[in-house]
Amino acid sequence: MKVILLENLKRIGSIGEVIDVKRGFARNFLIANKKALYASKENIGKVEKLKSELSKKDNEKKQEAKKILEKINKKEFSVKKLNTENNELYGSVKPTEISKLILEVANVEIKPSMIQPVQEIKSLGKFKVKITLHSEVDAEVYINVKSAETIQ
Repeated sequence: MKVILLENLKRIGSIGEVIDVKRGFARNFLIANKKALYASKENIGKVEKLKSELSKKDNEKKQEAKKILEKINKKEFSVKKLNTENNELYGSVKPTEISKLILEVANVEIKPSMIQPVQEIKSLGKFKVKITLHSEVDAEVYINVKSAETIQ
């Protein structure tokens, strides 16, 4: 199915580009989230007119992402979790928990879907976490998992 992109998407394409994707991906994700339109002749004409406006919006989003990047990039966030004798956690540290932690400490709101741990956080130690703020802006933070002596 052919669609026209309304914003820059990593590994997919850029604004105004007509791409061929699977029908389910187009309907359930791209069009549902207003990231693309069906590639009809009318829509192609509309997007050509809106292209500069869409580029401006994308640049604004990119600038906001860069501001957030300055606040959180290379920072370390600590979290206390219960663990076993061999330093393994009961459960793991999930993106939603990391999102809440960043909001509490740095006062920056990040959606859990933007957070990609390099590896699963299932033990004590320091872990690198990649955060995709924009299709062209990525931040790295470190999550330091410490032992919690008592149940909170």
